[in-house]
This record gives sequence, C-alpha cells and structure tokens, in this order.
Amino acid sequence: MSLALSVLDLVPVRSDQTTGDALAATLELARTADQLGYHRYWLAEHHNMPAVAATNPPVLIGLVAGATERIRVGSGGVMLPNHAPLVVAEQFALLEAAFPGRIDLGIGRAPGSDPVTGWALRHGAGGVSDEAVSRFPEYVDNVLAMMEPAGVGLALRGSQHVLRATPAAQSVPQIWLLGSSDYSARLAAAKGMPYVFAHHFSGSGTAEALALYRSSFQPSPELREPRTFLTVNASVADTAEEAQRLALPQLLQMVALRTGQPLVAQRTVEDAETIVDAGLPEAQDALIDAMRRRWVIGDAATARAELEELAASYGVDEVMVNPVGGALRDTDPRTAPARVRTLELLA
Repeated sequence: MSLALSVLDLVPVRSDQTTGDALAATLELARTADQLGYHRYWLAEHHNMPAVAATNPPVLIGLVAGATERIRVGSGGVMLPNHAPLVVAEQFALLEAAFPGRIDLGIGRAPGSDPVTGWALRHGAGGVSDEAVSRFPEYVDNVLAMMEPAGVGLALRGSQHVLRATPAAQSVPQIWLLGSSDYSARLAAAKGMPYVFAHHFSGSGTAEALALYRSSFQPSPELREPRTFLTVNASVADTAEEAQRLALPQLLQMVALRTGQPLVAQRTVEDAETIVDAGLPEAQDALIDAMRRRWVIGDAATARAELEELAASYGVDEVMVNPVGGALRDTDPRTAPARVRTLELLA
C-alpha cells in the first residue's frame, strides 16, 4: 500500500452478540487485516459500556497477536491513570517478549469510563491515587524506564532497589502518547515521543494539535523527528447507499454518548433504521449529519480518495481506520461482515 493503513478496534458488542461472539468477530477482523497487509491493529480501553468489550488491552493484544502473524498489535490506548505504571510496564514487557518487534504501547490520560467505574478501577484494590492524572508525565517516565533492560533504580527506606518489568528484556514496545486535546501533543513533543490525536472521536482540533506537536518537538534518542498518523471512522461497502445504511447503528451510538442518553448494545441495521425513520429530534439529526461529514462513508473508490485527501491534508503517511459498519439481522453473531468488508475494499 502506498498509504499505510491500520485498524482501531473497540470490540463492539451488538444486540445479537455475547462478549464471546464479539471477541470471535474481532479475531476474524484481525486475521483479515493481517492477511491484507495492514500495518498495525490497536485495541481500545473502555469500561462499563454495553456496546464495547475492549476493557483490557493487554489481554486483547495477546489474543490478537497470537491469532496473527506479522501485523503490529497495540493499545489505542491504555488509560494510564487507571493503572500502576509497573503493572503496565510488566504487561507490555511480556507481550514484547512473546511477540518481539510487533507490540505498540499507546498511552492515554482519559479515564475511559464513567466516574463510578473510574473509582472502582483506581480504588477497588486500594490502588491508584486521585493524583494519577496530575502525575501523568511522571507515570509515563516510569513506564519507559521500567521496560528498559537495565530497569530503574528506586530509593526506598534508605536502600536502592532495581525495578525491571521483566527479567531479561531484549527489546521494548514502540510507545506512543495519545490524546484528544493539546495536552498530550505538548507532552509528546517535549519527550520526543510519537503522538496520535483522536481525530476519529474528536473531529475538531486535529490540525492545531498536530501543528503544535510538530512545531515544539524535541528530538530524543528514540525519535529524531515527529511521528504521527491519523485516525478516522469508516464504513465502506460495495455502494455508497449501503455504506450509509451500515453506518447507522454506530451513528446512533455516538448520538447517545454525546447527548447523555442511556447506552445500549449496538443495534442491528434494521433496528437503527426504524428509529431514524420514526424521526429524531432536530439537534440529533444535526449531530448525525456532522458526524457523517467527518467520517469516511462510501464505496471503495470514494473512500480511498477521501483517505488519501485526509492524509495529504494532515501531512501523514498512515491512516488508522475504525471500521464502524453494523450488521443486518440474522448475521452470524461470531462475525462482523461489514467491518471485514470495509478492510477488504480499502486494501
């Protein structure tokens, strides 16, 4: 591929699926991406959401990497304030040891959950403090240092101790900072790290965040020049009309998320059409129209042209696609044909 394509997967759960079904569909999607030459496959971290099974990126990465052969597999991302840095370092050091040269650690600062779930994640085991968000830069440094083969020195009770994420590391994952505001852009630039702005979710501020990152980038031993790519939601089908139809379930999910409605498992295409045909409030219609304009929805030729135009506009040579196509009734629950078809047509 002249333009490198990658995949972002939230492991969506449809109304006709169990969690096990959704995982089976993700493994099918990952194998497709691997066979078609996609560059990397990232898995998100979201908690307590009826339509998202991506709660634990390290577990999912192990499953996907074990089911594929060559594609890079990583987190998009691990929400570091939810976890002790040593735990994250240990998890990804082991993944890198098992799949050397194929693991990415994308780190984010957002909670990825509602306040109650956030409390349970951070305090349920007496673990991470409320200072975790404000100490994010320090925690990033800790993760980086702990995964180095030499480990990191820790002074405790008058003695010096060495912490290593794994006993005999020979390589470390590629580590990225992720964000949907300029905070992570500034931090990544200052630390000389690769950076990705959540264009697929935010939809605004992308150009400003990337410009800030590039203009203030400080070279590091690991990275001499800024490195970034673009994320985008995509529904691609054999016809533009079918692509629009298949995008409806995810569009309704995002409307519910952004307007504070109760979240449900992802609807079938037919159920989503019934809701839209019955009429939505004007504000929700406007929100759907705005998302449609930001997403890549269409047939293969149109979608490919849009991706290339986006890549040129933002100055990137890689685009990470979140395939959002829903499923028709009576689809095999362990499959996601529209998501697979999006990857096939784009490749």
